[in-house]
Amino acid sequence: MSGFKGLRLYNTLTRAKEDFVPIDTENVRMYVCGPTVYDFAHIGNARPVIVFDVLYRLLRHLYGADHVTYVRNITDVDDKINARALRDFGGEIGAGALSLNEAIRRVTEKTADQFHKDVAALGCLPPTVEPRATEFVQPRTDGKTDMIGLIQSLIKRGHAYESNGEVLFDTASMPDYGQLSKRPLDEQQAGARIAVDAHKKNPQDFVLWKLSSPEEPGWESPWGRGRPGWHIECSAMSSAYLGEVFDIHGGGLDLIFPHHENEIAQSRCAHGTHAMANVWMHNGFLQVEGQKMSKSLGNFYSIHELLEKDTFGGRKWPGEVLRLAMLMTHYREPIDFSVRKLEEAENTLRKWKRAADHADGREAAVPAAVLEALSDDLATYTAFQALTQLTNEAGEDGAAAAAVKAALAFLGFETSVAEVDANAVADAIARRLAVIAAKDWAEADRIRDELLAQGVQLKDGKDPATGERITTWEVKR
Repeated sequence: MSGFKGLRLYNTLTRAKEDFVPIDTENVRMYVCGPTVYDFAHIGNARPVIVFDVLYRLLRHLYGADHVTYVRNITDVDDKINARALRDFGGEIGAGALSLNEAIRRVTEKTADQFHKDVAALGCLPPTVEPRATEFVQPRTDGKTDMIGLIQSLIKRGHAYESNGEVLFDTASMPDYGQLSKRPLDEQQAGARIAVDAHKKNPQDFVLWKLSSPEEPGWESPWGRGRPGWHIECSAMSSAYLGEVFDIHGGGLDLIFPHHENEIAQSRCAHGTHAMANVWMHNGFLQVEGQKMSKSLGNFYSIHELLEKDTFGGRKWPGEVLRLAMLMTHYREPIDFSVRKLEEAENTLRKWKRAADHADGREAAVPAAVLEALSDDLATYTAFQALTQLTNEAGEDGAAAAAVKAALAFLGFETSVAEVDANAVADAIARRLAVIAAKDWAEADRIRDELLAQGVQLKDGKDPATGERITTWEVKR
């Protein structure tokens, strides 16, 4: 690539953009925290999945598809999952028709299956490996890292202790604890509940293992029947597939503290290493129409709802439109997820696809300008500017059209204009005529513009025989 200077990524650990130098170019390794499968994934959960899918695609391009290992976990043991199982199946559990473990399995299988369908609709590639937390609690027959083994190592090395039925990580045993979040120790202590956590040596110590009651799910361990703390799960699963030190760890900004901070503490102290991952990447927060997303505000949307129900802006949204809307803002910046942004993404995507239609069978490499932009800390907006420039040239230049098509495929988008559903167009026209009769001109314009974004151009006229308003349509490629 002309002028290509290599991949540069912003490292949360150093608060700087750095040249990316993999530990092993033959096996570039990345871990991203996946969903806790107690409910359908919401639109905020979609952002890291999409962002790190783009990075995964870029790494595969730069180092070869067979030389990148991407691990994204499934958390299927959690108190929220237990609560959801009791809520949904409490009657059957109480009647003895179903055990709590069976109810938990029903909840997690349903939600994990839906998550897979949702992220596939968003154009995301499956990770290389997708481990489930429940498979890594106890020692494994294949010798891969497990949670109980990690906790035992932490106790042996003097970094963990038993107290009041729990095993806790001793934060004072790690001199540079807090390195990722840069939170001063007194700030960590300020919010600690001293009265509640009196069994801790230090207020900021966190749980590695806790005992389970007979009614709660649990595993046998040296400390009694219990279950793991949240943070130890990712330390075990990342080590199992990526080793004690790997290249990139990603997730949302909200995970920096305490989750990622505590992952680092556990992993480094258990293995005696200088690092857990060399590069830490975090995507920014998401708002909906300028407000924090919450169920109380009525602006909490699952990916499934946006794809399948008329809940946001009064219509369903294609997965690739949701994908583009997420990527139009740089991954480290906060994003305002809005109907207007989705409409802009849909219009842009339609223009790109029309341009790609002029490739006429030609093939091309991914444009250098797109790759160079993405290689600068995933500068998607700059990449999209380059793609739009190529789109403007594609009307008369088949090579440019082929380049647009290659870029779309590389970025995870379909490369052809979707076939128009004539019945859906007829229904939209009928709705528009009805709102015109009611003199709701704004809604009539909205329906017209929505159809135009799909490549359908309307033409209003009058029936020569009756004088009634009629609307015809044609597809504009």
